[in-house]
Amino acid sequence: MKSDPVRARSSGPLRRGGRVLIVDDNPDLVGTLCDVLAPQGFVVVTASRGREALDIARADGFDVAIVDVKLPDASGVDLIEPLREASALSEVVLITGFASVDAAIAALRSGAFAFVLKSFRPEELISTVEQAMTKVRLKREREELERRYRALVELTDVLVVALDEKNGVVFFNRRAAKMAGATSAQAHGRSFVDAWIPAEDHVRLIEAIAKTRRENATRKGSGLTEVETGFTDTNVGGHRRIRWHLSGASEEEDARDLVYGIGIDVTERRLLERRAADAEALSAMGTLAMNLAHEIRNPLNAAVLQLHLLVRDVDKLDIDDSVRSGMHHRAEIVGSEIGRLNRLLTEFLDLARPRGISREPVHIATLLDEVLDLERDAAERSGIAIEKQFDEGSCSAVGDREKLKQVFINLIVNSIEAMKEGGTLTAKLGCEESSVVVEIGDTGGGIPREMMTTVFDPFFTTKPAGTGLGLSIVRKIVDQHLGDVRIESEKGKGTRVRVRIPSR
Repeated sequence: MKSDPVRARSSGPLRRGGRVLIVDDNPDLVGTLCDVLAPQGFVVVTASRGREALDIARADGFDVAIVDVKLPDASGVDLIEPLREASALSEVVLITGFASVDAAIAALRSGAFAFVLKSFRPEELISTVEQAMTKVRLKREREELERRYRALVELTDVLVVALDEKNGVVFFNRRAAKMAGATSAQAHGRSFVDAWIPAEDHVRLIEAIAKTRRENATRKGSGLTEVETGFTDTNVGGHRRIRWHLSGASEEEDARDLVYGIGIDVTERRLLERRAADAEALSAMGTLAMNLAHEIRNPLNAAVLQLHLLVRDVDKLDIDDSVRSGMHHRAEIVGSEIGRLNRLLTEFLDLARPRGISREPVHIATLLDEVLDLERDAAERSGIAIEKQFDEGSCSAVGDREKLKQVFINLIVNSIEAMKEGGTLTAKLGCEESSVVVEIGDTGGGIPREMMTTVFDPFFTTKPAGTGLGLSIVRKIVDQHLGDVRIESEKGKGTRVRVRIPSR
């Protein structure tokens, strides 16, 4: 007898009782099995041949198959693997009337859940099938949990990585792969530290991974390590700041040296924290500047006036020309230093005073040309060639023309001063969908890597006579325009400053 087949997906949830496929060519035994199992709530379908059983498994699936060892067209043992391939996560119970220890061992090695003699008692068969159903249910519940976990890992906005004992990549989730510019398969086996972590963070991350492994191996400590590093973002050609939470493999896993890292992108948070600190410092500087500006400028103006009078009086003296020339030279040095102090005060006030910006269309190519023409003589005196790489078409930003001009003057002057022995200054201009990008590059000595995090700090400078306010003013103006400024530099090879200004 055959029951009507009931449609069921093999990977779907296990129905109450479960679906049992009986594969046997003995009608009497099949009827007995149906009579034993159906009252227990199992949905029973039958097949008399191996090919028929595979067709049912592929079309409708099953949870547990009860298969005779000897079938007209196949061996029940040989049918185990094809049945389980046709219906995922299922189990197969073999039945036979001619059992031996060797036959039972061979059946279990072939993947059978159990081996039952045909002289079985009903409760024995029911117990075996229920145990098989429990195993199927647990496997499918685990598969569902793993599916949800994989979906969570892939869809989450954090970076998830797994590293082997040599710190090679075992796994990248979608977010990490997108930032790294490589799929999990492409990244597999590559050194995570060497390929995607900036050099200055190598030691810190390697030590954190080693600490995680030690604690995980000895089960001492929390087994969770936190460390913050850079991470290469191929989408922007720079680095993001990532806060990593590292943990070791669980006791149930074979790979005890495996380390998992969950990374949270804190780039914007660190930028906001830094800007908040800068704003607080600038606020204090503004108050100080306003109070001191009058007190400082009065003596400076008086000193300049007295210096002019002194030079005039020197010209009236009856002295040797060589002495007069020496005194003029000393006066020029004093005047130059007073001028430098006055410029420092002006820059300090520009940086500290809150001042609004106008918003109007600014043709950036024209503005850049003006600044380059203004600084061309200084560049030629230093043996510097100027190269322009401007996109065709009109690149216009919305902002304050004079303030943007100050940005480009500061950057170009910095580049010229960085090439004392000549070189090439490159000015690039590109138009993007919603912004204008200007890049000023030089072939000077570059900025040491350890100083890159402080280049925008007020009063930071690598030049003996620098004020250290030029780049601080650049960033302040760019921030006022809701833009972005980034610096890339390599010691001995030069520096590139990329400024992005919204075009609307």
